[in-house]
Amino acid sequence: MKLGFVSAILPDLSLADVLATAAEIGYDAVELMAWPPGKAERRYAGVTHVNVAEDSPADVRAMADDAGITLSGIGYYPNMLSADAEEARVAQEHFRRVLDFCAAAGVPVANTFVGRDPATDLETNYAAFRAVWPSIVAHAESVGVNIGIENCPMYFSRDEWPGGKNLATTPAIWRRMFSDLPSARFGLNYDPSHLVWQMMDYVAPLAEFAGRLHHLHLKDAKVDRAKLNAVGIMATPLEYHAPVLPGRGDIDWPRFFDAVRAAGYDGPAVVEVEDREYEGCLDDRKRALRVAHDTLRPLLS
Repeated sequence: MKLGFVSAILPDLSLADVLATAAEIGYDAVELMAWPPGKAERRYAGVTHVNVAEDSPADVRAMADDAGITLSGIGYYPNMLSADAEEARVAQEHFRRVLDFCAAAGVPVANTFVGRDPATDLETNYAAFRAVWPSIVAHAESVGVNIGIENCPMYFSRDEWPGGKNLATTPAIWRRMFSDLPSARFGLNYDPSHLVWQMMDYVAPLAEFAGRLHHLHLKDAKVDRAKLNAVGIMATPLEYHAPVLPGRGDIDWPRFFDAVRAAGYDGPAVVEVEDREYEGCLDDRKRALRVAHDTLRPLLS
């Protein structure tokens, strides 16, 4: 497995500096963010280390090769099933450009969310998924690029009740999606932390969905049991848990990687830093990457 990190944590650095930082710390890979240039609407969004509308795929690939860094994937995480039709259209069109860029640059995976309208029920959202996603998956097949769907519910506030802004959050939904869209190009960017705070087994799905593992996000989650006992699971998730660096939460990382290996996965595994204790300044965020690297590297050796 190649150990990498998600570039969203370094929004103030250029692509060249992101790659240099990865090499300096000792990472093997980076997942590059490819939001359309513009203002971010939430934390970790709106980062553009690759402008897929303007940058040269050959030049980006050459920069990574010169730095000795593998591009594990290109990430763009909007709401492609937004109730705002224009927002959804723009997101879908840009993701197709991301797929094309991946193909031209030789990047194997484009990572994203399925999307969801949080104000409507599961079946209404699933009907929207069936209307939108077959053509996106067909596009991925035509250019030879895998799609990695991250399993974050994107549920942070009461405005996103009851389902958040991403449909693909549980094994039950994955089974249904992969049955309806059986293409091997359509798979998971698996993040165990999102299963932890949903009170689910974060290891068991690895065996069942072994053939759908296209990318891994390495993030930990710390559930505060006292807060959970006070507010219950019907509260918004950030009321009782916090995303933290690997090793600072509830995930048993040796057990997790044993299960990953048993599933036959040997692809990229990238750290996603969302730990507020390491976000005070650029030096703190770089320190987070060093701490995560030193925690995880021995487990991948």
